[in-house]
Amino acid sequence: MLNIGLLGCGRIGQVHARSIGQIDGARVTAVADAFAEPAQTLADKTGANVLPAEDLIESTDVDAVVIGTPTDTHYDLIHQAANAGKAIFCEKPVDMSADRIRDCIKVVEATGVPFMTAFNRRFDPSFANIQSRITNGEIGNVEIVTILSRDPSPPPISYIKSSGGLFRDMMIHDLDMARFLLGEEPVSVYAVGSSLVDPEIGKAGDVDTAAVTLTTASGKICQISNSRRASYGYDQRIEVHGEKGLLRAENMLENTVEIATPLGFRKAPAQHFFLERYESAYRAEMAHFITAMSGSEPLSPGIIDGLRAQILADAADTSLKQGTVVSLA
Repeated sequence: MLNIGLLGCGRIGQVHARSIGQIDGARVTAVADAFAEPAQTLADKTGANVLPAEDLIESTDVDAVVIGTPTDTHYDLIHQAANAGKAIFCEKPVDMSADRIRDCIKVVEATGVPFMTAFNRRFDPSFANIQSRITNGEIGNVEIVTILSRDPSPPPISYIKSSGGLFRDMMIHDLDMARFLLGEEPVSVYAVGSSLVDPEIGKAGDVDTAAVTLTTASGKICQISNSRRASYGYDQRIEVHGEKGLLRAENMLENTVEIATPLGFRKAPAQHFFLERYESAYRAEMAHFITAMSGSEPLSPGIIDGLRAQILADAADTSLKQGTVVSLA
């Protein structure tokens, strides 16, 4: 039985607690949060103890920690957990600074603790299916990857101001997915962006509409399109074009019913929020973490994947500000 301590009892902490509760071989034994009420609420649901973060990390009743706290707390918590010998499951981004992530890598490698960066979309059944079929050579060599990710509405401006920007907060999932599907590291990044959804986002120094082109050394291309607005629901699509064909994952709809009338054919809307859309992915990534702790399969994605996605996000931000292609070679 893997005893897990949850650091952060907000929305994502609740998601992970629910996933752990559905998986054999693990349980939540302790929770911690900066606010007493959500910590107690989650403790009541899971039967866990409420502890200060430092005590949770040092507890002998905790084998692994899930870090679902604000990003600016990750650095210290990673160092504390690694030095305490705890396995670490950390939400993205690992940190807003690539250099600080490198510091985290040093302590993780020095202590030898397992570390997983929570890029949950790798575990989405459809996206994982595409990657597996690419690896099996079904469409031959990949030539162009297209990733579309559009939120139903923007987050509050207060969140925008502390999020690190669209590339580091929202697109970082897609940048990791690009690496997952391309099978090669991008060597150049070119970004464009605008504030079209909410002028306040622009005033806060961010964009809400962006596109990025990634290119690998062999010439493979990935195109990523992001928007903070989609009136029709949570838009999550992927297309991979190869020499022998194409693989495509469409949106997940609220249901599979289609109606036909003299006005035409009509389907249900796309699922409205990421919690519903990626529920199975959250459960699968946690199941992978728990299984990997038994040594029966390698743990991935790791902290290096967190760093590489952050480097791409930083390059996209630099490209937008400078209006040039950023070389990573």
